[in-house]
Amino acid sequence: MFLFDTDTITNLLKPRPSEFLLKRLKSLAANEQHISTITISEIVYGAHKSTRCEYHLKNLSEILLPQVNVVDFDVKAAWVAGQVRACLEKAGRPLSFADIQIAALALSNGLTLITGNLKHFERIPDLKVENWL
Repeated sequence: MFLFDTDTITNLLKPRPSEFLLKRLKSLAANEQHISTITISEIVYGAHKSTRCEYHLKNLSEILLPQVNVVDFDVKAAWVAGQVRACLEKAGRPLSFADIQIAALALSNGLTLITGNLKHFERIPDLKVENWL
């Protein structure tokens, strides 16, 4: 089961999305595909900053969300996020809080994180990450 990071999801909306990503997605059942509430927030934020806000919001609500399972940031994920954040800060390797939240959701739900930002996420112990871009 897989959790898609924001960069992976937004790649799908590009005029020429990653062929490898498209191939991998076609091989997955719908119940294996997840995005986080954090990613939804990041996409909505990006849409409102763009000159094509309504276009991006429509793609999100009509194309993307009906195709994936949404994982909520819950108490279990919050607990993991606090631990990860403290661990990274003690090691002198802080990460943005949104990335920590996404990683915590993957960890707390036993999901593999699919991201193009391996450098960000590989520093998190026990997090399974793959780059399909």
